[in-house]
Amino acid sequence: MSSEKTHVVGKHVYANLYDIDVSVGGDEDKLRKIVIEAAKLGRMKLLDVKSWRIEGDMGGVSVLALVVESHIAVHTWLKFRYATVDVYTCGLKSDPWKAFYYIMEKLKPSRYEVYYTDRSMKTSNFNCQVLYLEEAKDNII
Repeated sequence: MSSEKTHVVGKHVYANLYDIDVSVGGDEDKLRKIVIEAAKLGRMKLLDVKSWRIEGDMGGVSVLALVVESHIAVHTWLKFRYATVDVYTCGLKSDPWKAFYYIMEKLKPSRYEVYYTDRSMKTSNFNCQVLYLEEAKDNII
């Protein structure tokens, strides 16, 4: 790691899920409950949850949770059995990986692509640890 130190910790996990369980991904109430539980498991403080069922050929469900630490967003496209998941948190205590894996477990994709971005602000005035992707999976409790 460079000599830069971190004082704003931003952890961003986002993914594409393929061949999801549409009985879950198409159920607005179930998906809302899953996102709420994911926020709890990720040690995030929930501020509000909004959800929408979108009809039509490109329809699906979208759930957006606003948390003190940032947000969780899940969007599904039922015709394609496809979903995107976005979990972004700020701070040392929240764990976007736990939230992500819980959502993924419930949507049951046959395959997925997951990405991690360190969105922390670097400065030489503060010292804390930043967890990188290759270390993250080994540190999930």
